[in-house]
Formats: sequence, C-alpha cells, structure tokens
Amino acid sequence: MSNRGLLIFSGRAHIPLAKEICKYLHIPLGKSHIYDFSDGEIGVKITENVRGRDIFLVQPTCYPVNKNIMELLIMIDALKRSSAERITAVIPYYGYARQDRKVEPRVPITSKLVADLITAAGASRVLTMDLHVGQIQGFFNLPVDHLYAAPILIEYIKKKRLKDLVIVSPDAGGVERARAFAKKLNTSLAIIDKRRDKPGVAKVMNIIGEIKGKGAMIVDDIIDTAGTLMEATNALLVNGAREVYACCTHPVLSGSAVERIMESPIKEVIVSNSIPLNDKHKGCNKIKILSVSKLLGEAIRRIHTATSVSSLFR
Repeated sequence: MSNRGLLIFSGRAHIPLAKEICKYLHIPLGKSHIYDFSDGEIGVKITENVRGRDIFLVQPTCYPVNKNIMELLIMIDALKRSSAERITAVIPYYGYARQDRKVEPRVPITSKLVADLITAAGASRVLTMDLHVGQIQGFFNLPVDHLYAAPILIEYIKKKRLKDLVIVSPDAGGVERARAFAKKLNTSLAIIDKRRDKPGVAKVMNIIGEIKGKGAMIVDDIIDTAGTLMEATNALLVNGAREVYACCTHPVLSGSAVERIMESPIKEVIVSNSIPLNDKHKGCNKIKILSVSKLLGEAIRRIHTATSVSSLFR
C-alpha cells in the first residue's frame, strides 16, 4: 500500500535509526532544524509542510534522558502547531520506565508523569519497544503499540547453534520474558534468585534450575551498569555453567559497564540498536548489535495504512 501522506521525523537522540527506518520504507527523513540556545534551551523549527500529514517522530529517551524527553515534547508541540493530522511518538527506549510504582513512601511514579507529558504535548499515539513493565501502556490515555525485539534476538541466537543451551532469567521479574525465549528456542529455563539492597547493586542468592555443563544465555530487557549481569555471570560459572552469554533489548551501558563486560568471562552480549551506542561501546568486541529498524519500519507502515500490527507483537 502507498506511503503517501507519511512523514518520519527524528530528534537528535538516534538519527541513524530514523534513517534506517526511512530506508526500509523508501521515504526521505523529514526536514527540521533543532538547536540549543546558549542557556541550554532547545529550539525547533519544522522546515517542510506537514499540514494534514501522518507524522512518526523517532526519539528514544535515552542518555541524556531529560534533554531527549524535553526535545521530544517540543518537537511534538511544533508538529501539532504546524497542523499535522496525527503524531505518533516512536520511542524505542522509554526512559524512566523503571520508576513505574511506589516502592516506598513519598516517591514519584515518574514513568506515569512522562506518559502524561507526552499526551499533553499533543501525541496521538505511541509506538514503543520492550517496556520494562507492561502496565506502563496503561499510563497513557491514547493508543500504545508495544513491540518486542525478541524475534530478532532469537533469530540470531538460533544461528549461533549453541549446544546444551539454557535460558536464564537474572531475577524473578524477568521469568515471563525468559520463558518465552526458552519456548521459542526449545531449551530449558533457569532463574537466579537475588536480593537488591539498593539501586544498581544486586546480590545473587541461588540458582533455580539445571545449568551444570550447559551454555547459559542470560535474557534481560535492560543492561545498565552491568552489575547484575556480572553477578549473574559469576554465579552461573561457579555453579558449573560451561560458558555464559547475554542478550537484552536496551543497552543503556552507563558508567563503567563496557569495561566490566570487557574484563568479565562472558562470551558475548547481544543487544539491539534501540539506544545509540558510542565509539567506546562499538569498540567492545563482546557486544553484538542487531538492528530493529525493519521491525519499527514495518509497524509504522501498518499503522499508517490501518492494517493489523498484532502479528508483530509476538
């Protein structure tokens, strides 16, 4: 079906991904001028006609998180005031997703606040990928299409033909995700029972499942400081795993995460390009980057043409 009326714009967070999506859809990237004032304020000018057009705005809200969120909101407002017919915020990585509930008194639910801001700015719908928790979809009072990078990650894992593979969930919260991988790969499942005393610091308690002599694949949605990943890797090897791999959708890789991965006994970390990786990340030969541009591009095409997106959710 025709892409007529479709326009894709990008903030500055991940222009290469937006260009890959445009290449898949055989359309040029929308023209805009984004700049910073001397005091840090963000300026935006849409430099082509968007009146009555179906707009998809690509902007993962990754580091620098607050700046990228503000840039997303300002671009939505600029497009709305330019009379765009519909504005879909394409957010491959949703920042603040881990602040999704009150875990103690007098703390915010920031992921709900961000959803309210995106709605108030004028977005018509949201297209996102691998939310940290599914209930974030309910924080929006507008349609949300929630994609998963699992098919792309699983296809690559299958091609590796790893022997005696066991899929490992690094915590109880990730069991559903790990079970889905294990089912698709026809492998067994193991779970790491851990306790977290404070954010970013995890302590492994014990491992549920048989891992001795097997190749372990740790499956998670986000790798941030890689502290949890290192704890899990060491625990698996101590308990008899033959070798350890890992995969995730969102490679936040903050702080010294890359150095930890490089110095660890982990064989390979498989990630998507939902978040842009800098030269330091790309220089790590243990990190394998897979593109989600075709998945996002196909979802955009189907939303634009009002055809079913449900098959992409599996």
